[in-house]
Amino acid sequence: MILKLHRISLLCLLLVFLASCSSRRKTVVVRTPAAKAAEAMAGLKSKALYRFITDWAGVKYKLGGLDKSGIDCSGFALLLQKDIYGLDLPRRSKDQAEAIKKKEFSQLKEGDLVFFSFGGAEVDHVGIYLNDDYFVHASTTRGVVVDNIKLPAYQKVLVKAGPIKN
Repeated sequence: MILKLHRISLLCLLLVFLASCSSRRKTVVVRTPAAKAAEAMAGLKSKALYRFITDWAGVKYKLGGLDKSGIDCSGFALLLQKDIYGLDLPRRSKDQAEAIKKKEFSQLKEGDLVFFSFGGAEVDHVGIYLNDDYFVHASTTRGVVVDNIKLPAYQKVLVKAGPIKN
């Protein structure tokens, strides 16, 4: 009789354990755009670049601006290239596009410039490639931000990319 009760108790414990295992919820990891951008930032080889971007993140857009009260895309690219890589760039994005050695988009490396043409045939926007399809730029609506270059809004207008010519 005691042996039978012992077996029943063990069976009940086993059933409770199995039931509790099957009722556990599976953890689903959702990678939001912000989380993906943070991962791209964390993957930067240059810690100086990481610090530069985090220091400027959120600074509002201002046409012709060159400081933290407001900056435009070409001004941001100019300051970043000078401060991080010691390289000089012209002031306008159109002229900056002429100062690069063009390469395939699939071969971009950290620090390469990426150029866009939102308004027609001429280059009118510039950003700096980071990694894993992310780039940093001074957005006219959101200020200095990290974005995914694979977004359709950017893919449609991406025209040229590469490092500065030596």
